Amino acid sequence: MLTKKHILLLTFVLLFTLVTACSPATEPAPAEEPAPAEEPAPVEEVVEEPAEEDEFPELTNTEMILATTTSTENSGLLEFILPDFTEKHGVEVKVVAVGTGAALQMGADGEADVLLAHAKEREVALVAEGHGLERFDVMYNDFIIIGPAGDPAGLADNAGSDVISAFQLIADNGSTFVSRGDDSGTHTMERNLWNEIGMEEPTDSWYVSAGQGMGDVIIMANELEGYTLTDRATYLSMMENIDLEIVVEGDSKLFNQYGVIAVNPDKGDHINYPAAARFVDWILSDETQEMVGGFGLEEFDMPLFFPNAI
Repeated sequence: MLTKKHILLLTFVLLFTLVTACSPATEPAPAEEPAPAEEPAPVEEVVEEPAEEDEFPELTNTEMILATTTSTENSGLLEFILPDFTEKHGVEVKVVAVGTGAALQMGADGEADVLLAHAKEREVALVAEGHGLERFDVMYNDFIIIGPAGDPAGLADNAGSDVISAFQLIADNGSTFVSRGDDSGTHTMERNLWNEIGMEEPTDSWYVSAGQGMGDVIIMANELEGYTLTDRATYLSMMENIDLEIVVEGDSKLFNQYGVIAVNPDKGDHINYPAAARFVDWILSDETQEMVGGFGLEEFDMPLFFPNAI
């Protein structure tokens, strides 16, 4: 039999159970979201400026020998452009203006630092033989035949622009012809033209081998009232002082390319390769090429040389 004490205890237990069951479930406190990790401050990328390194060998000698054809000097081109090279690089250029053959021989003999010539096949051969480092095109103009105003051989009328026909007419008529006769680029071109009409270099009395530069040959041809083959630039620079006129021009065979070559420094310590390297880079640069193309425009309304360095 339940006692009063037991009844009270049972009643307490039932009430506690009811209260607990009816009380709303306590929701667990939401977990705190982790604080976003702090992004590291951006690190500024340090870009190092490339060191300014001289791309050329150290210059220890400020004098350089340029062996070149007479046309670059007689035309006034070198006088026009070389001061810019000296100003930029502090190198004084000693110009030795001779025929291309003599200029190339100076390179082969180690008597020049850089060459500027106009007999491409011979220049390429010089490099192949190891006398020069590399050949680059620089500029071009053309050859022309000039002669007396009366044109006694009738080249203008009967040959037109055909230089081979013109040479044949000169030979057939025995008309006075003054040759460079100096193994120059112009002389090389002339010999090739004689060969094309089946002739060796003439030995007849009408053929005068001067052994001189272009300017002197033009003066001689003027005095003898004869014909000669010349580059256009030298003729234009002298035409006000002579009576000779252009009688043949425009044949593609008369194309006249100029090239530059640094002499191989293996020829000896006396070769100023640092200056030559600077010269080659300078003459092929856009700025110098523009100067070359502008030479003669003011005086002749046409350039005397056309730049074509690549």
